[in-house]
Amino acid sequence: MSHFKLRLAARCIRQGGIIAYPTEAVYGLGCDPYNAAAVLRLLALKHRPADKGVILIAANFAQIQPWIQPLSKQQKRRLDQSWPGPTTWLLPASPAVPVWIRGKHDRIALRITAHPLAKALCETTGSAIVSTSANISQQNPAKSVMSVRRYFADRLDFILAGPLGGLAKPTTIKDLITGETTR
Repeated sequence: MSHFKLRLAARCIRQGGIIAYPTEAVYGLGCDPYNAAAVLRLLALKHRPADKGVILIAANFAQIQPWIQPLSKQQKRRLDQSWPGPTTWLLPASPAVPVWIRGKHDRIALRITAHPLAKALCETTGSAIVSTSANISQQNPAKSVMSVRRYFADRLDFILAGPLGGLAKPTTIKDLITGETTR
């Protein structure tokens, strides 16, 4: 992977753009979670209702800390057992989390990714980023740059090409409070 393309993708996110990039199982769409206009544009591209919320991925725990309420030592240990890795956790959202991220929920979906390119993208961007599957709602997620282009043509600002992580299906989603697996 070209460091130049990685820097271009990160700059695009910081400037309010929407990008596609590889994740553990499928291509994801990403943007700056603090930028309401970017998130709402991304949701419109996908035809995804805003009340569903979106997942954020990060390179490390420091990048997700502003998004969550304080955790107990036991809760933190539980996260540390699966992160970095392909588990997305529903965590109690900080009161400052905007509605365009959490939707109608009081939890926020977060993952510290182990996917090398997605992790490098978060590191280069300097923050957590939105990570939702690159597809139109109710359609199969894109597993290639060609599929991303079929769905979105020229409506994305950047496509960061690279290998997927090898999972057969999107990451598992678990609720840290209830222990329930929701996907």
